[in-house]
Amino acid sequence: MTDFAAARSNMVENQVRCNGVTDQGVIAAMSAVPRERFVPAANQGIAYMDEDLPVGRGRYLLQPRAFAKLAQAAELSPADTVLDVGCATGYSSAALARIVTSVVALEEDAELAAAAKAALSDLPNVTVVSGPLREGAAKQGPYNVIFLNGTVASKPTTLFDQLAEGGRLVAVIAGGPVGHAHVFVRAGGTVSGRVVFDAAARPLPGFEVAENFVF
Repeated sequence: MTDFAAARSNMVENQVRCNGVTDQGVIAAMSAVPRERFVPAANQGIAYMDEDLPVGRGRYLLQPRAFAKLAQAAELSPADTVLDVGCATGYSSAALARIVTSVVALEEDAELAAAAKAALSDLPNVTVVSGPLREGAAKQGPYNVIFLNGTVASKPTTLFDQLAEGGRLVAVIAGGPVGHAHVFVRAGGTVSGRVVFDAAARPLPGFEVAENFVF
């Protein structure tokens, strides 16, 4: 039988801390949230592997290292309201909710959204909403942080208007085989971004580059 507490501790020590993650809020959250609760029963034994974790419906939880480094790059604070885009089964929302005031967990797949609602039902500061990921959740915004749980093909400009002044959006952008994690910050009505580390992640639906047809 898997010792999940030991596996979780090993994940934090061998995948998170050793990769330059020093944010104590992120470390504490990942040390506390039982990742195995957010995956299908058949995959619980690999819940803490150092890879993107399949949760069904063609979707994945971010690799622990990538999740931790993105969360650290977002510079989360206790007063923040976060939009968690592509929450899937809800692991990311559960972890973020341990650090910030409130989380809006956005998922467009109805089956995954239902799983997230069930898994997050004991967290009063998380609200699961359904809708296209690309459109965000403007009704509940603006947000201090927007967190994208996967790769997008280009700058997610459709979400920039949902950032509060001083708000941060973190995402992995990959136009080829190598992805780069970016932080975008809204300041003075404009949004600027920078690369913070190299990363790989599974694509989020709705953020693909539209094909151009030549006749």
